[in-house]
Amino acid sequence: MRNWQGQKVVIIGAARQGIALARYLVAAGARVILNDQLPASQLQSAQQALADLSIEWVCGGHPLSLLEGTDCVCPSGGVPFDLPLLEEARQRGIAITNDSQIFLECVPCPVIGITGSAGKTTTTMLVGRIAEHAGQQGAPFPRRVWVGGNIGNPLIASLGEISQDDLVVMELSSFQLEVMTISPQFAVILNITPNHLDRHKTMAAYTAAKARLLDFQPRGSQPMETWGNPAKACAAVLGREDSIAWGLVERAHCPVWFFGHDLVDRQFPGAFVSEGWVCIWNGTDVSRVMPVSEIQLRGRHNLLNVLAACAVSAAAGLSFEAMRRGISSFNGAPHRLEFVRSWGGARWYNDSIATAPERSMAALRSFDEPIVLLAGGRDKDLPWDDFARLVRQRVDHLILFGECAEKIHKAVGDPLPGERPFTLAVCKDLYSAVQQAARIVESGDVVLLSPGGTSFDEFRDFEARGEAFRKWVQELS
Repeated sequence: MRNWQGQKVVIIGAARQGIALARYLVAAGARVILNDQLPASQLQSAQQALADLSIEWVCGGHPLSLLEGTDCVCPSGGVPFDLPLLEEARQRGIAITNDSQIFLECVPCPVIGITGSAGKTTTTMLVGRIAEHAGQQGAPFPRRVWVGGNIGNPLIASLGEISQDDLVVMELSSFQLEVMTISPQFAVILNITPNHLDRHKTMAAYTAAKARLLDFQPRGSQPMETWGNPAKACAAVLGREDSIAWGLVERAHCPVWFFGHDLVDRQFPGAFVSEGWVCIWNGTDVSRVMPVSEIQLRGRHNLLNVLAACAVSAAAGLSFEAMRRGISSFNGAPHRLEFVRSWGGARWYNDSIATAPERSMAALRSFDEPIVLLAGGRDKDLPWDDFARLVRQRVDHLILFGECAEKIHKAVGDPLPGERPFTLAVCKDLYSAVQQAARIVESGDVVLLSPGGTSFDEFRDFEARGEAFRKWVQELS
């Protein structure tokens, strides 16, 4: 745990992470400078949130003069790692950290950290629900469950309330991980597929950022009997069906647990499916957890998320009954294959979280019905060829919108007589795309917003895009 008393700390980014960290550091005695590229006129709500604290604000850019006498720089998750201010800080040997690392340095209880290119929010929420049910059953652990990190409120805002008998379930993005030098006791890497290459540039750099979740776990194997005692246990949970995630098995310092559809071999404990049941292999015996039919989430990818949640829950000693209750009562996270309404004889789904082609492909595979797909947004320098092939196999009507509409159109090509997609329309924005879908939808269709691109060409984030989609679909009459 660091001594922040009298330290000069520059926080870059005045969104929720920066605001929460500023409040924590001021309370710890640090001299805080909050820096943001936006002008002060656009940061009034953030300044009001911290009006009771003595904080220096530097807005409208990132001057290198901020580094004079600075002890530490804390970039928020969305700040590019190649920002000149950060590059200069590294050259000067100034420490770089973030709110997630500071939280992990101080938190007194076990932490389950979850990352992946897709599914991390759903898996994080599933594990949180499982842990809450475990606590409700009168088990000594956990007393209270805290869920956050890259979702919800920054956990550092709650640090003073967390006790050693609690459990933290933490979603971590590659943006957060690339500056971190600490790992949680339980680390889950779901999958690593092309994503955020506009930020990381190469798959090697992106993979390296994700792998840091494992790099700083305790070294040496924990004996089998310590599993189920979270104060002593640790585990690395890896997706067996993802070649890059499973390729990190030799990099793990802790016992490895797998998750996948099949029990390929018995070398590692883990979660799998057998005869319609979710099962756990603990290294000695196979136990049934719950029937697959009780899972409310659609899609093969969500079954993998359930298996990942079961694997890490088993490693942490949470009961099978808690797994069953937590999973069977979970209907999904907002903006992730979220059912909006039935209209025009079709079911309309919001999958705004799909900000990469791979994620849209997972959504497409979740439906057997005729699909009207709304795709587009802003491109992340990712390939669209596989997406295009799947669209030609599964999508009846393709509606494109946003900055990357023409790029997707080029990848898919024009419709051919008698072949999918039967129609293709290009719209200027999401609202126009919703109206186009309403004009062509037929009874029995699924209308799916699963963009494959980010929201930043039109909305502040994927949540704002999903909320707008919900609103416009609800207004159809």
